[in-house]
Amino acid sequence: MATSPARLNLKKASILLLEPNGQNMAILVQLLMGFGARNLHRCETAERAKGLLTESLVDLMIIEGQTAEGDPEGFDFVHWLRRSELEPAAYTPVIITCAHTSMGNVKRARDCGAHFIVAKPLSPTILFERILWVARTNRPFISAGAYVGPDRRFKNNGPPALMNGRLVRATQRMRSNRMVGDRGLATMKWAPQSRARFTLPMLVWAQVMMTGV
Repeated sequence: MATSPARLNLKKASILLLEPNGQNMAILVQLLMGFGARNLHRCETAERAKGLLTESLVDLMIIEGQTAEGDPEGFDFVHWLRRSELEPAAYTPVIITCAHTSMGNVKRARDCGAHFIVAKPLSPTILFERILWVARTNRPFISAGAYVGPDRRFKNNGPPALMNGRLVRATQRMRSNRMVGDRGLATMKWAPQSRARFTLPMLVWAQVMMTGV
């Protein structure tokens, strides 16, 4: 039995794009329009992106990590975003794109608070999978001194049951919790559901076709 991939329709999503290169921007726009996106905010500089966030709500950001030769302006923008206290923008999912996915750039993407890093040239399949992953998961945000951003642990069950520090997620309506981690006391926050709009219910999914062989 063969399974075709699901189709993602981003018609209702508002997406911010930070990409200084015109040709790369055109490629990114073409890919996203192929997923149904129509509401795309194109920004060539981090300053323009910051200004846009004070004017518009966005559901997803796709940010070029190095906006110039060796300039980590994109990473710095995400670092600023997570600490900006602009709600709901500070909680918005971020995918970093980068031509050089060296270990250093991967660490930068992780530490600045991005959800994923995607290598250029962009693959429609990889970009699709990363957007899908972001839409399906509800990773809490961590505020722990040097780091602010989505929980970098994809699965965390905490200490064994009945021991101090056990993290109990009774409901996703919980807005915050306190936990004791390996780096001390941290704050975990869930993005406000009334404002964190990039979720599966607002996406339109084509039915996955199952073909018998």
